[in-house]
Amino acid sequence: MFIVLLKFSKNKEKARAFMAEHKRWLQRGFEEGAFLLAGGIQPSAGGVVLATANDMDEMKSLVAQDPFVAEQVVSAEIIEVTPHQAEERLAFLINNKE
Repeated sequence: MFIVLLKFSKNKEKARAFMAEHKRWLQRGFEEGAFLLAGGIQPSAGGVVLATANDMDEMKSLVAQDPFVAEQVVSAEIIEVTPHQAEERLAFLINNKE
């Protein structure tokens, strides 16, 4: 599992020009099952995506396709997480392949 932090850069003013493409990128991620949650970092600092991928290389490739990343509207930080415990409603996030 991955937490992707998309923090606005000095090019934040370009966000409006690429917002529709960014939203399509998010929608595609949800449709393909890669994204589990997306939301904003408050106050207006960027966004966060909870995602799944086979490995870090795959996640980097997916994140690089975000128009906000490609156009340097945001900087992306990808944090790989190996969940070991979860509340019952989130139990599906636990990797039981140990």
